[in-house]
Amino acid sequence: MTSHAAGDRLVRAPVRIADAAAATLLRPGDQVDVLAGARVVATGVTVVAVPESLVTPATGSLVPDGGSPDGALIVLSVPRRTAAALSGAAASSPLGVALC
Repeated sequence: MTSHAAGDRLVRAPVRIADAAAATLLRPGDQVDVLAGARVVATGVTVVAVPESLVTPATGSLVPDGGSPDGALIVLSVPRRTAAALSGAAASSPLGVALC
């Protein structure tokens, strides 16, 4: 598990979360924990950007922009080493978020 550490430079990390609908609950400034299965990968990180909701013309249903069957892309402000941990975790497991 990785969290903010003193002196760790913050970077913006794009993260694909498995549940695209969960991205619609997020707002810039929200604090989240990032989960890979039952493992906590990052704690108390800040949401910087979330997909905008779009209405699909064919169905009229709401679909998050950046959403796909593979989830939705969000951007988090995290220490550089947390970005590396998130990238590694995403390579082997779908990621989820829990609001803090």
